[in-house]
Amino acid sequence: MAGHSQFKNIMHRKGRQDKKRAQIFQKITREIMVSVKTGGDNPTGNSRLKLALQNARAHSMPKDNIERAIKKASGQGDGDNYESLRYEGFGPGGVAIMVEVLTDNKNRSVGDIRSLFSKHGGNLGESNSVAFMFQRVGHIHYNKDIAEQDKVFENALDAGADDISSDGNGHDIYVAPDDLYQVAEKLEATLGQAMEIKLTWKPTVMVDINDNDNDKANQLLTLMEQLDDHDDVQEVIANVTMDDALLAGLS
Repeated sequence: MAGHSQFKNIMHRKGRQDKKRAQIFQKITREIMVSVKTGGDNPTGNSRLKLALQNARAHSMPKDNIERAIKKASGQGDGDNYESLRYEGFGPGGVAIMVEVLTDNKNRSVGDIRSLFSKHGGNLGESNSVAFMFQRVGHIHYNKDIAEQDKVFENALDAGADDISSDGNGHDIYVAPDDLYQVAEKLEATLGQAMEIKLTWKPTVMVDINDNDNDKANQLLTLMEQLDDHDDVQEVIANVTMDDALLAGLS
């Protein structure tokens, strides 16, 4: 298993349930609001808002929720001012971790995230301390049952994808950041609505935790789960790989 979706793959294999629907909607709502505040409420001229709306549709977010978020952000309602931040650090085993945050209280966020890293055997680093080990990419995820792997591969290449990875958890399609919206539209026409569409970070250097590192693996996954569940955190990405034998033995 490789790529930025490793954390989600591990969670699936451990039997962990996805975040509650309300948590997902909260994260999407924040992204819509920040997109509107930074680029306006017209998606035609705001690529970040286009992507946020695509992701909202992919997660079947109600239209009323979307419209309410846009109105709040455009000054037609009482809305919070969210700031986009990125934190970087190292977890157990020297695993590099990127944490994308949208927050209305920077001091709260950095304090909480620093505490989580320290509590679970990691340390929060300086800006760009691990970013050089990741590449900014567009990511489109489809359920494994959407089509056969060959069909997904063919359609993704035709649409302009740079890389495609398929496993038991689905199909992950990677594109250049500026091409994400266009590729997602083309794929929707041939494969249907994706499960997730977003900009993310893909590791270029991987760290393997092997079957002799059960304690490190459990500590790392606990850290990543708690970061992922924090209200201010939009996404957690790590450059870790674990083999099936180790995953099978994790608590």
